[in-house]
Amino acid sequence: MRLAYLLPVAALAVLIAGCDDDSSVAPRDVTPPAAPRGVYTVTGDQRATLHWLENTEYDVAGYRIYQAPLENGADGPYFRVGTTTNTSFVVDGLTNGVTKYLAVSAVDDHGNESELSYDTVFDTPRPEGFGATLANFVNTTTGAGWDFSVGTTRASNDPATDIFFGYNGSVFQMFARDLQTDIQDMGWAADLDAIDYAPAAGWSPSGTVELIPGHCYVVCTRDNHFAKFRVTSLSASAVVFDWAYQTDPGNGELLIARATGEGPQDRPIAWLR
Repeated sequence: MRLAYLLPVAALAVLIAGCDDDSSVAPRDVTPPAAPRGVYTVTGDQRATLHWLENTEYDVAGYRIYQAPLENGADGPYFRVGTTTNTSFVVDGLTNGVTKYLAVSAVDDHGNESELSYDTVFDTPRPEGFGATLANFVNTTTGAGWDFSVGTTRASNDPATDIFFGYNGSVFQMFARDLQTDIQDMGWAADLDAIDYAPAAGWSPSGTVELIPGHCYVVCTRDNHFAKFRVTSLSASAVVFDWAYQTDPGNGELLIARATGEGPQDRPIAWLR
């Protein structure tokens, strides 16, 4: 009787021991994903939109976004500012004219986090506006000019004006007001964000460009700031455009430094043919 009772107990003990020693259970994953690649930003007004390539690991659960102030340099330290499951993220609440370094890491289903992205990415938000309208200076100088530094219209002959609009019956033009302000046509673009830097060379020698709806243009102002605008509509009496202006003077991300000369001099008005 006692033996018959003990045998099942012994068998149960063997079974339990076998469960504890089950080598078929996979060890916990402790391998982090690869660092995200192809990171870049699109500059905005008090914001920067970060983009990157999707990780190829099957178990990636999402991404963490980090930023560091300019004074820390690209080596950080970085502070986490958000998470997402997408491959883009808007970092908002930034200060225009203040540069931030940005980075991304990938996190898998087991909580393993990759190293920060290796791309050195930084952004300097700047003010922008939409639907600005300038009058044709041939009809009236009032409201024909634009001052990027304050985002407002001025008279075409006001010393603070950066650019002004004109139509002579055959060609629509934007003029740089003085010899220390440069302008250049960057071609057609789907939106204002498509152009994010100034050209190293190729500024219009006459200081004027033909305006075409959908084209983006860059401006280098007399006080060493980068600006851009995109024409949305044209008529004989007015031009309508979207614009952006970099408040950080001489910003290497957006502006190629150039000699400024001895001081601003008015440009002669040169109509294109």
